[in-house]
Parts: sequence; structure tokens; C-alpha cells
Amino acid sequence: MTARQTREPPEPPRRRRAMQLQKTRDTAPEMALRRELHRRGLRFRLHKKLLPDRRRSVDIVFPGPRVAVDVRGCFWHGCPDHYRRGSVNAEWWEDKLQTNIARDALTEEQLRAAGYVVVVVWEHEQVVSAADRVERAVRERRNIGP
Repeated sequence: MTARQTREPPEPPRRRRAMQLQKTRDTAPEMALRRELHRRGLRFRLHKKLLPDRRRSVDIVFPGPRVAVDVRGCFWHGCPDHYRRGSVNAEWWEDKLQTNIARDALTEEQLRAAGYVVVVVWEHEQVVSAADRVERAVRERRNIGP
């Protein structure tokens, strides 16, 4: 196995530490969306593990209507509008981002199979329009539910 085929970070320990410090929850886009949803009177659970895989959690969950909201960063999740292929260690980053994208797709599929509506919000989206989509999904599910 060559060095490029391993999942080792492409950078020295200092860079590795910087990557480990990247926030995975309570990011600025997630907090802004949460504030807007709360302002609208919507109450939710945070970072709930809804699937058997204990490492995966959903950012915002409405348990009653079964709506799961995933707030994704454009870089880390390969945003269709903003994804840029890296030039340094391009193969390693491409592999990493494709793995993230595949994991996101599998998580969405598993959540839908479990009866959840999944709303994906990208970090570049306007908070009000993202909150509109989430609120619509929650209210529609509440009206349809038992």
C-alpha cells in the first residue's frame, strides 16, 4: 500500500491538530438556523443519534413529526454550488470528500427508511429561506401525522 492509498492526513502534526479543532457541531450556520427556528416557535432536539451507527448524529431533530435537519458545510460535504477541488494533496482530499458525500447519502437513505423527512441546509443558504423549508416540512408532517 502506498502512502497515497492510506487514510493518513497529508500534513504534519500541526496541520492535523488544526483539522481536529474544526467544529463539527454548533457551527455559525447551524446556530443561526437554530435561532431562527426558535424565534418562529419551533422546538427541537440537537445532535441526536437516530441511527444504529453511534458516530452519526443529526444536527436538528423534530422527533414528533420525524423531521431531520442536516446543516452541511460547503467544503467538507462537497456542496454542488461551491465545491472546489484542492490543488495540494488533491487525490487525498478528493478521496476524503467523496467518502463524506457517500456517508451523507447513506445517512439520508437510512433516515428516510426510518420514516424521517430529511432537510439538507447548506452553509451558504440564506437563514430565512432555509428556516422556511424546515418549518414547511415540520408543519406538513404535523398535519399528516396521527
